[in-house]
Amino acid sequence: MNSTMLAGSSPGMPAPSGEPSGILVGMQNIGKTYPNGTIAVQNVNLLAGEREFLCFVGPSGCGKSTIFNMIAGLTDHTSGELAVLGTTPKDARKQNEIAFVFQEHTLLPWSKLIDNVTMPLTLRGVSKKERIQEGERVLELVGLKDYMKVLPRQLSGGMKMRVSIARALISRPKLLLMDEPFGALDEITRQTLQDELLNIWCSDRKMTVLFITHNVFEAVYLSTRVVVMTPRPGKVADIVDIEAPFPRTDDFRSSPEFGGYVHAVNESLKH
Repeated sequence: MNSTMLAGSSPGMPAPSGEPSGILVGMQNIGKTYPNGTIAVQNVNLLAGEREFLCFVGPSGCGKSTIFNMIAGLTDHTSGELAVLGTTPKDARKQNEIAFVFQEHTLLPWSKLIDNVTMPLTLRGVSKKERIQEGERVLELVGLKDYMKVLPRQLSGGMKMRVSIARALISRPKLLLMDEPFGALDEITRQTLQDELLNIWCSDRKMTVLFITHNVFEAVYLSTRVVVMTPRPGKVADIVDIEAPFPRTDDFRSSPEFGGYVHAVNESLKH
């Protein structure tokens, strides 16, 4: 059930369709040292393939967010080789095929939902007609099509996060990065959004999701593989393959199989 993936090896469990997976993210001996000498991550080796759902778990400060920022081209790595969508992270970001969802919703409080969601298309100069069509499409995906003209302050925390997810999906990304998006939500809302996210991912033909969480139960429920990080400097301690089929339901959450995976991840976190 456990396997450590190094650059050059094949991706893990096939995505729901069973189709072969191309490599979207390749990390070989990646390191990040800040100017003050702090080593955030060290010798990280990882491949992420098409249609995978990878969850990253590890103690606070172990470099999970730093890894995501490097993949997104928001900060540079200081050692090793990093390829995203077959090119450099910054060039990949220019292709508009990478989207990022943060823990905070980062919505513009003065803008209606449709305008918040379509902002990426507005910045790219897409016509108003196409923006509205795409905005309606993604708001329907997250169950908020009837709230197009509502302001963010009129929404609950869970609904605001749905809007953030819709905004990320509007560019039809190949790679979706999510940094603890459900961390501030209550458990009922959290589980509902987990199911909605999986439904969206399973219906997409090629999208890969990389997801940071401190919740081991969430990681096991969502992912094809769980990447376990060590304390700083962050390294990949282990990768746990979650071989349960999709779609997943509450029956999986209460199954002995689920408990076994949770135990495996927790044991890896101890080492």
